[in-house]
Amino acid sequence: MERNEVQNHCKPGGRVRGHEAAIYLGMAEQTLARMRTEGRGPRYLKIGGRVFYRLADLDAYIEAAVIETTDSRALAG
Repeated sequence: MERNEVQNHCKPGGRVRGHEAAIYLGMAEQTLARMRTEGRGPRYLKIGGRVFYRLADLDAYIEAAVIETTDSRALAG
């Protein structure tokens, strides 16, 4: 499954399961689970004991990881 396929497998509210979220982020599912237990990583939902991630939260996590460089600041104006 690829990132664009994850978007097609969303549950109501734009929710995806852990393995789909890991694909979307480009990391191993175990890494995402470990980050969650350590209190790191993207926001998540727990519904009936199951963990879900909203695509909007995954996108926000990705956006928050952007590192500005001297060159990128100069290009931004």
